[in-house]
Amino acid sequence: MRNLFAEFKALLQPGALTVATVLYADGGSVTCELPGGGRIRARGDAQAGNRVYVQDGVIQGPAPDLPLIIDTV
Repeated sequence: MRNLFAEFKALLQPGALTVATVLYADGGSVTCELPGGGRIRARGDAQAGNRVYVQDGVIQGPAPDLPLIIDTV
């Protein structure tokens, strides 16, 4: 028997991978600042000041500390 919900879920793409700067860390969750100035809460461990990759509210790993250039075309 087909599982229609599983097939539907397979069609959905995961969220975008975003680089964020950790502002506060609080036991398994952190507050991050996005490049545009917005803030989000994410699950995971990181130290304040670190740059991390965030996808769907979860820290995916450390991001390099490179200069950020936002192209507004």
